[in-house]
Amino acid sequence: MDWLNAEAFTAFGQHIKWSDMTGNLIGLTALALGWRRSVWTWPVQFASGLILFAAFATSHLTGSAGKQLVVMGVAVWGWRQWSRGHRQERDGAIAVRFATWGERAVMAGAALLGTLVVGGLFTLYPSLSWDPWPDAYIFVGTLVAMYAQARGMVEFWFAWLLVDLVGVPLNFANGYVFSGFVYVIYGVLVLWGLRDWWQRSRTAPALEGLEGAAA
Repeated sequence: MDWLNAEAFTAFGQHIKWSDMTGNLIGLTALALGWRRSVWTWPVQFASGLILFAAFATSHLTGSAGKQLVVMGVAVWGWRQWSRGHRQERDGAIAVRFATWGERAVMAGAALLGTLVVGGLFTLYPSLSWDPWPDAYIFVGTLVAMYAQARGMVEFWFAWLLVDLVGVPLNFANGYVFSGFVYVIYGVLVLWGLRDWWQRSRTAPALEGLEGAAA
C-alpha cells in the first residue's frame, strides 16, 4: 500500500500524493452526486473513505484513519436511508426538505458536544491528531453534514460550508495540498447544491398540493 502515499506529481512547489488526489477526486464526485440527489452518492463516498483510510493508516495518522471508518459507516447508513426510507420525486431522485427547528437544535447541540468530546480525546492522546481541535471540528462537522444529507435536509449544505472554513487551511497546513484545493472546489459545489436543494424544497410542497387538489 506504499504507493498510496507516493508522490504523484509536483505542482507550484507542492508534492501531491496519489492517495490525497485519488480519494478526494472520488469524494468530489460523491458530492456532485449528492447535489443531483442520486443514491449513488453513498457508495462513492464509501469508496473515497476506503482509499483515504488506507492512506492515513499507512501513514500512522490514527485519528484521520478512524474518521474515515466512521464516514464509511455513515455512508452505509445513508445508502439504506435513501434506498428504503425516503420519498422520491418523479425523476427518481430523493426529495429534500428543510429541517425543523427542533432538528436544527439537536444537530447544533450534537456538533458542539461532539467537538468538545472528540477534541478532548485528541488532546489526551496526541498521537491521534496533530491538530486536535480543528480536527475534531471537521470530524464531527462531517458526521453532522452526512447525517443531514441522509435525512434529505437542506441544512446538509450549510454544515459542509462550515466544515470547509476550517478544512481548507488545515489541509494546507498538514501538507495535504490537493485536499486543500479540493475543499475550495467543494465550497463552489456546496453553493450550487444549496441553491438547487433550496429551490426544490420550496417547490415540492406546492407540487404536492396541486396533485392532491387534482385527485
